[in-house]
Formats: sequence, C-alpha cells, structure tokens
Amino acid sequence: MAATSAATLSIGTNVSLGRKVGSLSQPKPFGVRFNSQNSLKSFSGLKAATSVSCESDSSFLGKETIAALRGSIALKAQKEYQSYQYHLQPQAAFKVAILGAAGGIGQPLALLIKMSPLVSALHLYDVANVKGVAADLSHCNTPSQVLDFTGASELGSALKGVDVVVIPAGVPRKPGMTRDDLFNINAGIVKNLIEAVADNCPDAFIHIISNPVNSTVPIAAEILKQKGVFDPKKLFGVSTLDVVRANTFVAQKKNLKLIDVDVPVVGGHAGITILPLLSKTKPSVSFTDEEVQELTVRIQNAGTEVVEAKAGTGSATLSMAYAAARFVESSLRALDGDGDVYECSYVQSDLTELPFFASRIKIGKKGVEAFISSDLQGLTEYEQKALEALKPELKSSIEKGIAFANKQAVAA
Repeated sequence: MAATSAATLSIGTNVSLGRKVGSLSQPKPFGVRFNSQNSLKSFSGLKAATSVSCESDSSFLGKETIAALRGSIALKAQKEYQSYQYHLQPQAAFKVAILGAAGGIGQPLALLIKMSPLVSALHLYDVANVKGVAADLSHCNTPSQVLDFTGASELGSALKGVDVVVIPAGVPRKPGMTRDDLFNINAGIVKNLIEAVADNCPDAFIHIISNPVNSTVPIAAEILKQKGVFDPKKLFGVSTLDVVRANTFVAQKKNLKLIDVDVPVVGGHAGITILPLLSKTKPSVSFTDEEVQELTVRIQNAGTEVVEAKAGTGSATLSMAYAAARFVESSLRALDGDGDVYECSYVQSDLTELPFFASRIKIGKKGVEAFISSDLQGLTEYEQKALEALKPELKSSIEKGIAFANKQAVAA
C-alpha cells in the first residue's frame, strides 16, 4: 500500500488556515505541514500557491473554489511564514481505476480524479472509445499517469494493483424510465465487472455508481461472496450526490453559506428511499412542515429533475461525477492515513434490520471504521415515518439484487 503523502491539496474545499472541517463533522484542528529541505516554487499540476501545504478534511471539491483556497490560505500563510521557503511535494501514491470511463459520468469523473495529487496512476476502462479520453486527459499537467484499456480482454490488466475501483458503467436513465428499468442491463454489467475485480484486486475499495445502486451493491456483495473475497468494509454504494443536493438545496432555501451546510442523508439511493435528515442539519436551522416536505421531495426527485431538463439527452452526469470525485478523494485521504474522514454511503450495515443501508460512516485505511448511529436518534415524527415507509421498498430492491446474483450463479 502507498506511503503517507508529504502533503495533500484538496481542490475547492472548505478550509481556513489552522482549521480542518470534516465533510459531515464539526470543525477540528488541523496542521499545516512544511518540507523545509526544499524551496517552494509551485505544484505545476494544481498551481498551488507558494509557501503553504494544506491538509483539509473536507471532501474533494467540497465547498470553496480554487480561487478562494489560493486567496484565503496562501496569502495568510505568506504573511505568517514569509521568511521561509518550502516546497509543496504531494506524494502521488494510489492507483484508481474507472470502469466505464468513456461514458457521461466517466469522462468528467476521470478529469476530476486526474486533479488529485494523491493519484499516481489513473486506469481508464470501457468497452469502446476510451483511448481518446485517455489521450486527452494525459495532456493535463497533474502527477497521475493515464492508461487506457479497451474491452473484456484488457479488463484484468486495468485492475491489477489498483487501490480504488470506481464503477459508473451502465446505461443512463432516460425520460419515462424508472430505476427498475435500468436493472436488467446494469445488473449484468456490474456482475461482470465485479467478477474481474474479485480476480484482480480483491483488496481494493469498490465504489458502485451504476444504478439502481439499491440493487447493484447487493449484487456486488453476492458476487464477491461467491468468489470468497467479500469484505463489507470495502464495498461502497456512492450516495454522495444525495448529500451534495441536500446541502445545496437547503443552503438556497434558507439563505445559508453553502460552506457551512451539512445534511446527512440516509436510507437508499432512489426515490422515497432517499431520506434527508433535515432535523440534523448543521448549522442548526428550523424548517416549517411545508419546507420539510418540499425539500425532501425535491432531494428525492432531483435526478428526475435533471433527466427532464435534458429532454432525452442524458441524466445527472456532471453532478454525479462531482459527487463521486468527492467520495473518491475522501477514500484516498482515508487510505493515506487521515483519521477523520466521514461520508454518507450505502453499505452493508447493522443500523437497521435491512442488510444494506445508507448512513454517515467513518472511513479509514481498511474501509468502514464506524457507523454514526446518532444520526438516527431523536428523529422528528416526519422523519421517523419516512424511515419506516422507505424500508419495504429498499428491502425489495436489496432482495432483487441478491436474487439476480444467485440466479446467475446457479445458471453458471
């Protein structure tokens, strides 16, 4: 596994000098590290400002812009440490594979991950059209080496020695199409890809984006079990987009600074199974019953909002790529030794009677370290009823995924 980096820089995160903010946690102290043996000029890939190396606990592209990061942190650091010169030296050390890298989510996701100073190699896989994507990205002056892999014959090579596997592969949702309509196609795609992961990088963190996530994550779990390599701590359903949307919509509705807003989202990753816990919003804010209803429904139906707005030309690809990149960066920071990484994710869980459940978790070097059970305590009556109402649908989706995987095993 990779060595701890000398310095990391998260793009667009909510950091201020001398503070560290978790993606869903209260601010905690953090350090600014310097390497006094080198003179600092710049990190060519991300144009890091001179004289400062920052570690932020917020997620990739979390809350502030690059300009704000440069302006607010670099200027303060230059004033305080103007008598010193140091060299920003991120240690790109992790290999990330994107399976479905030529698609609508895969391409912007690959670009965002290419920007991470923690990535040493970016493996792009798809059944076609990936070579051009890789060539294009390889021109970006960031540390990671970009390699392309096309077709089933090269899938194994794409996965060898990889630390994090991200799977956005599959068909997108179109107008009038439900998440269930996606099932038969995407379930088979996920099954084949997970089999290859099990054979080539069974210890990697696995990030499932392919919809319907409520079913594809259980499918992945069953396939890994059949292969004898299932580690529930390392299998994640990427539900980060629900959190990103919740934070955005709440900030807009209540006229709050987005940098300050954290809304945990639990349940699943489709329709009514998406439950934003607005009562747990940080900073604490009050909502009328009408606002709770309006915000909850909008967060649940935000994907449909994008599908309809694109009028048949696609689904939520850019926001999904953004959210997935945030989750990937959080995973990389956890692998790199950051002990304070929190995200919401759809994982195998014992928080409820359901075998899989999305909630806020702590991520460490070995995957899921803890479930934040306090989020499910002290819910409002509306939230408690919504939680009970989502369980039958989520249970059905989980069972559907498990049944598909087992049926495929019997057929084989």
